[in-house]
Amino acid sequence: MSASWSSDSLGVSTSSQPVGAWRGGKLPLTLPGLMGGLLGIGGLITLLLLWWLGTDVLASSEGFIRQFSPTTAIPKLAAMLAGPDLPVHIMVSLRRVLVGLGFALLIGVPLGLAVGSYARLNIATSPAFQFLRMISPLSWMPIAVMVFGVGDNPIYFMLAFAAVWPILLNTAEGVRRLQPSWLSLADSLAATRWETLWHVILPGVLGHVLTGLRLAIGIVWIVLVPCEMLGVSAGLGYFILDTRDRLAYSELMATVLMIGILGFMLDAGARALYQAATRSHAA
Repeated sequence: MSASWSSDSLGVSTSSQPVGAWRGGKLPLTLPGLMGGLLGIGGLITLLLLWWLGTDVLASSEGFIRQFSPTTAIPKLAAMLAGPDLPVHIMVSLRRVLVGLGFALLIGVPLGLAVGSYARLNIATSPAFQFLRMISPLSWMPIAVMVFGVGDNPIYFMLAFAAVWPILLNTAEGVRRLQPSWLSLADSLAATRWETLWHVILPGVLGHVLTGLRLAIGIVWIVLVPCEMLGVSAGLGYFILDTRDRLAYSELMATVLMIGILGFMLDAGARALYQAATRSHAA
């Protein structure tokens, strides 16, 4: 099976060794914590300045684009977070993301373990998996609504469909990269299949599973908003349509900003979980 969703092919290193070079010298991917944090904050401040310049400074005083400026969106976001509506929509969207990812893990991890363990199964399923994963999850929207009805169920289906492929393929790649000596040692100790799976295979592929989960979170968060624009009465996608219909453009921009903040936090949480699991496995 093509590992086109694997951590290596997507530029996510699963090794703790620094890589890269600069004029013959080593250039680690991870800078010291303080310097890395300052650079990250500097990048966010630069993005905020560009947003402000484009919507406040360079825009005409009567321009429509001024309604989307940070000077109106950020105060509006603070006010909305203190109000009753936006927190409800946030919780609804996060619940849908967690359910969709849960289904994707329940399906993707066992299938990935099986596909990575048996070469014939890998050969038999590879064309079907590659075909299915190239179908946009949003293209299933009309069919999902007809099958599951209006509400949360079609959203769960589309989110799980979007998230399952990076989890499945990364898990399978993790199984293929297991050290043969680990399996040989388990055999020499007369370990059962369950003991080998629980004590050798699962800890060995955990890093790949978490890498797939992080990729899945990014995909799901992108797919979620358009999914919530059809047939539901709550969620961040629904709220964007609601603000548009009310011509509340500052609220619309504040909601877009909130989506970016939540997505950033979800990715940071997945990255921290991966690093914690890697350190625990190395110890």
